[in-house]
Amino acid sequence: MLKNFAEAIDKKVFIAGGLFCLLFLIWTVVAPDQAGAVFSKILSVFSTNFGWLYLLIVSFFIVFLIALAFSKFGKLILGKDGDQPDYTRASWFAMLFAAGMGIGLVFWSVAEPMSHYISPPYGEGSTAESASLAMRYTFTHWGIHPWACYGIIGLPLAYFQFRKDRPALLSSCVEPLIGEKRAAGTIGSIINVLAVFATVFGVATSLGLGAMQINSGLHYVLGIPYSNPVVFGIIAVTTALFVTSAVSGIDKGIRMLSNINIVIMAILLLFVFFAGSTLFVTNFFVDSLGQYFSHLIAASFWTDPFGESNGWLNGWTIFYWAWWISWGPFVGGFIARISKGRTIREFVIGTLACPALVCFIFMAIMGGNAIHFDLNGVGSIADSMQNNLSYALFSLLDLFPLAKLTSFVAIMLIVIFFVTSADSSTFVCSMMTAKGVQNPPASLKVFWGAIEGAVAAVLLYVGGLTALQSAAIIAAFPLMFICLAIAAALVKALRQEIT
Repeated sequence: MLKNFAEAIDKKVFIAGGLFCLLFLIWTVVAPDQAGAVFSKILSVFSTNFGWLYLLIVSFFIVFLIALAFSKFGKLILGKDGDQPDYTRASWFAMLFAAGMGIGLVFWSVAEPMSHYISPPYGEGSTAESASLAMRYTFTHWGIHPWACYGIIGLPLAYFQFRKDRPALLSSCVEPLIGEKRAAGTIGSIINVLAVFATVFGVATSLGLGAMQINSGLHYVLGIPYSNPVVFGIIAVTTALFVTSAVSGIDKGIRMLSNINIVIMAILLLFVFFAGSTLFVTNFFVDSLGQYFSHLIAASFWTDPFGESNGWLNGWTIFYWAWWISWGPFVGGFIARISKGRTIREFVIGTLACPALVCFIFMAIMGGNAIHFDLNGVGSIADSMQNNLSYALFSLLDLFPLAKLTSFVAIMLIVIFFVTSADSSTFVCSMMTAKGVQNPPASLKVFWGAIEGAVAAVLLYVGGLTALQSAAIIAAFPLMFICLAIAAALVKALRQEIT
């Protein structure tokens, strides 16, 4: 077994990536106060000095992908001519959505709209005006921008992997620029190691948020106290679950769980929609959709040069853009893996438009009801969030009939999203450290699954949400430039194929 493992891995990428993660874990456990201070400082430096760069580059991703989809290259198949998709559109959509949004969507569905409503980037809070602003910015953060960050990596990976028969590695995507020798050498290894870093620390942010919210739900449903030991226990149990799922493979594990989760999410959404303020939510959704599209360009380039938001932009938009970029290698790698046989145009439209629309519906139903209750003086969602943002969802469900049952359903939703996001990232980390093979060894999946769970736990231990945000922003910074190189390499390869 050890011999097979040694033959399967890319030793340079595995040793560098694994050693860095292990040293990081040791440092944060041995010197938690120092680590927490470093994270806070780095978060401030990156978000303050380079926020404009994150905004520009993510906006470029959107323009690039849309232009590519509707260019002469849009009809090219991500595979050989005549290849058919491996999965139905329904299963394809369910898997890419579950991997791409997952825990974060459930965590922030109430917490984010309510946060912007109470403390907007500008203007007075807890008003009709701040409510409109809140949903507009929530749609901005969960709309086409994150999916552009996934697509900018996923599309080239699928193209080079299935059409050009290259390994499923980020280094393969820059081969047209740097040549096959450099892509297979030190430069390629550095690119793949950075992709592993981004994946581990990006997904650790979501795992930490998910564990916090599961603990909040268990506190509400079963009276289990909210504490770090309980959160760490949740991370340990869910890590065992997603490693088991990852080892079982995409068809048996991820696809089945993704389909189940879409059904559970639909049931919860329909219940809240019809049991809540249906007419208000419907009007709010349509209005917010119009606000989103009419302000999309302005929101995409707003750098707050005069300091009007008092740090709001750095804490929200810049963090989100970095978080989405750090998720790019693993979500992009995963959606590339499941997108064989689809055209470039279908890939872009499917990844940009469809999941964004579902996110809008989810946020409008959950966050819209929360805002409506607060505007009418019903409940205490805002007060519960002052203690812990992870209580927001369960404070909303408490205002509905069958509160205990719906809260239990919400916990199931979070757990399964936890598993689907984490086992997708485990699968991709394993591929990136196993020379890009389609089915990496189970032992490698176990290793990276354990690393991801451990990193999530220590980040929460040393600094909570601030440490989680810092990890995402740091991991995303070098990856932005790799994404630009990948985009240029893809265009070069497409031009060589279709002149």
